[in-house]
Amino acid sequence: MVWILIGITAYLVGSVVVWYGVMRQRNVDELVLSMLVAGVIFFMVAITMRWLRTEYGPFLTLFEVLLSNLFSLGFIYTLAYLFYPVVRSSALMVLPFFLFLGVWLLLVPAEAGQLPATYQTIWLWIHVGVGKVFLGICLVAVGLAAILLLRKLVRTDAWLASLPDDHELDAYVWRFIAIAFVFHSLMLLAGAVWAQDAWGRYWAWDSLETWAFITWLLLGLSLHLKLTYKIPQWSGWLLVMGIFAVAFITFFGVPFSSMGPHKGII
Repeated sequence: MVWILIGITAYLVGSVVVWYGVMRQRNVDELVLSMLVAGVIFFMVAITMRWLRTEYGPFLTLFEVLLSNLFSLGFIYTLAYLFYPVVRSSALMVLPFFLFLGVWLLLVPAEAGQLPATYQTIWLWIHVGVGKVFLGICLVAVGLAAILLLRKLVRTDAWLASLPDDHELDAYVWRFIAIAFVFHSLMLLAGAVWAQDAWGRYWAWDSLETWAFITWLLLGLSLHLKLTYKIPQWSGWLLVMGIFAVAFITFFGVPFSSMGPHKGII
């Protein structure tokens, strides 16, 4: 648990630092990056320690899913933060989200589960892996969308005004959404192959599969509306945030409230 607490603390410090930088009009990018890297490392250690103790991957209980996503989301966001400077402003929204997941993690039971035989397949790893990449990339997009909406509401803030213009940030939002759509499609395909191997069917319309398909439809619909109908920028940003909300429910709610055969997983 100590590694988890240190990881959450790293995200907390990063969140405080980025808000301080905004309020004081100072560049704190390097310090925020160091806190992101520290958080990712500490959560990786926490996962490794638990994995060695339970002898299975972190994808069964809600505790394990939250823990693994604090690592995977942090890792993907850190890469985006490092290689795409335009993304860095979204830390104002993303780091508090990490804190929310961290507090939630501390409030759920930490006991280990019993790994079903149907989980012992390479297709589960592929399914989980591309699913985590999807959610991480979607988080980058929603962070930028949230910053753009904030700038629409607070037009007088000097820090928001100093960011790249709406057109440039909007373009990055939709690039990340397009990439997220690809990985979500791969997640569904890998999941179908795993389901066939585990239960003898590709699709059964259980709760998790249905919610995952709804998320995929919303992703495709949003891209179609953006490309075909040229919807207003602000409505597109709201749509992106709505997609992430549905994906959040799909990942962290449905698997633990339904009686589907694959509880946990992602």
